[in-house]
Amino acid sequence: MSLSHTAAEYMLSDALLPDPGGSRAKGLRLELPSDRLLKFITVGLPLLLVSLAFAREFSTGSQISCFSPTNFTGKQSAYVDTACWDSLVHHSFDTEGHAVTKSLWALKVFPYSLLVVAVLMYLPYLLWRYAAAPALHSDLLFIIDELDKSYNRSVRLVQHMRKVQQASTEPERFWEEYERARQERYFEFPLLERYLTCKQRAHSLVFIYILRNLLLLLFLAATCLYLIFLHLNIFFQDEFSCSIKTGLLEAEPHIPPLIPCKLVFFSVFQLISLSVGGVYVLLIPVVIYNALQLCQWDKGLLSVYEMLPAFDLLSRKMLTCPINDLNVILLFLRANISKLTSFSRLNAVSALRDTTANKQDIDTVIDFMTLLAGLETTKPKP
Repeated sequence: MSLSHTAAEYMLSDALLPDPGGSRAKGLRLELPSDRLLKFITVGLPLLLVSLAFAREFSTGSQISCFSPTNFTGKQSAYVDTACWDSLVHHSFDTEGHAVTKSLWALKVFPYSLLVVAVLMYLPYLLWRYAAAPALHSDLLFIIDELDKSYNRSVRLVQHMRKVQQASTEPERFWEEYERARQERYFEFPLLERYLTCKQRAHSLVFIYILRNLLLLLFLAATCLYLIFLHLNIFFQDEFSCSIKTGLLEAEPHIPPLIPCKLVFFSVFQLISLSVGGVYVLLIPVVIYNALQLCQWDKGLLSVYEMLPAFDLLSRKMLTCPINDLNVILLFLRANISKLTSFSRLNAVSALRDTTANKQDIDTVIDFMTLLAGLETTKPKP
């Protein structure tokens, strides 16, 4: 008998979770993997393409090529290129012969507008980082610590029950006390349960998360509309007629009224705008999916932690609307599942419970540990 008691004691001691070696606060992820991917693409893509455009501009020199008259000298041709690039106005005539001008200035500011787009795309993540991340960090740190402690409390409770059962002279009375303690919920951990229930009634985190996705969706749609506007109005105008008869040159008779010019960088800007617009259109459903995650509970994580007594009452309250702070915390708990040491243990216990013959005898991890410790040999059968 002493050998079996020693084996049960070692088994229960091995079931306890070790204390975390380092600080958990340093490794917590405060962004979901999909949100992090969106940040890298929405902010990094325009910055990368703009840097390539600037590199090409510095390497090739002039971004415009004007066909000056043959009698112009080299300096005059260079002046024509500079003047037409500075003005960037297309001169033409309508059907009635009236002069019509069309500004192509948006082509000159297009690389800088993409820099503005990158800054706008980063604003939702700044909002989340400074408005929600500190509170989320403290919530995750407390809940992860309490979940692991709840598992350890269950194991220590079984250790204590085993010692009391060994010292008891009346096994039937011991099991009567055990059943009464279960009915009166002495095995539950009210701090964790009440904290999670309180988070279910809070809506600050979910409001900021939805606002973050709405802002990102708004900026994506605005960028796509801006690029569509450029393509419909400007990005088919790679050639234009420039007029340099202004100022001191207005009365010069040898200067033609219009000089044809061609934009050298036009194809590059077209490729950049199509790349950014195409990627952003594909990212819009991803942003919508991230926001729609809040419309359902994470049943997988909860089903595993229902082995803890504290989650019995909580799972019955999951019939309410899932749009609250608790659902956001569950999403980030899933992203930080590696920090939950108790998850793998409870997941294994949950799988073993499904293969146990007497499933009705196992409701929580305490019941499972009592079976492993050998206390079921003296437990009276109903």
